[in-house]
Amino acid sequence: MTSPATTLFGMSSPALANPRKHQEPGVRPASVTAALPSTLELLKDVHLGLAVPCQDPARLALLSGHYLYYHYGCDGLDDRGWGCGYRTLQTLCSWPEGQSSGVPGLAALQGALEDMGDKPPGFRGSRNWIGCVEASLCLEHFGGPQGRLYHLPRGAELRGELERLYSHFTAGGGPVMVGGDADAQSKALLGICEGPDMEVYVLILDPHYWGTPKNRCELQAAGWVGWQKALPPTADKSLSASKVWVRHDGRAGESEFRVNLVYPTSSRSAGVKTLF
Repeated sequence: MTSPATTLFGMSSPALANPRKHQEPGVRPASVTAALPSTLELLKDVHLGLAVPCQDPARLALLSGHYLYYHYGCDGLDDRGWGCGYRTLQTLCSWPEGQSSGVPGLAALQGALEDMGDKPPGFRGSRNWIGCVEASLCLEHFGGPQGRLYHLPRGAELRGELERLYSHFTAGGGPVMVGGDADAQSKALLGICEGPDMEVYVLILDPHYWGTPKNRCELQAAGWVGWQKALPPTADKSLSASKVWVRHDGRAGESEFRVNLVYPTSSRSAGVKTLF
């Protein structure tokens, strides 16, 4: 099985033939016709056991707490081609305890966006995807982990954003939602590693998996969770495209920028931990 090919803000999975009109590009189901059980047992902390991506790393930081791996079809709903943003948001909502209690379903998320006026009537029950901005609204609405929405313009200095990621994880932060612009496929970042020659790797959790994973080793071997190089030692440090939203204090905003990152740092019940 081919692993998803990724870069930090331009991640993609192998293409699915004849995608539907409103599909996210590049989804890869295990079977186009396979049906899943109505409810799957969600796996927890599926990155555990992965080796570091390089020898003698200069810096390494991983998320704190626990999370559940939400992916296509994990609740019996066939959301292939449009559900990755919802699934990544559900993973964030399961943090920091790694529990499904209180995690809203897709219908509840769509209903909340429609009720709060962010989406027009008829959005509820649709196959329309969401991104980081909608995720920030839902996290605030459902009382999820705190965060802040950040936007990066084209040409932004990527090394500086990687420093923010490192600070986020070392301060006890949770999974980070990322996506935007040409990268229409949502995913989560779970950690960051800098090699001895200043090459940078990020730990990616991809929600586009379709099937019934038996254990974390199966997901790791297939590339659904794993380290990906974000910057080689001599890389151009400019960010080519994307939109970043970082969850921190419940505030959200739109702008002309292209990249979104969501940095959950604490549960609402535990209070807000200031990072930025």
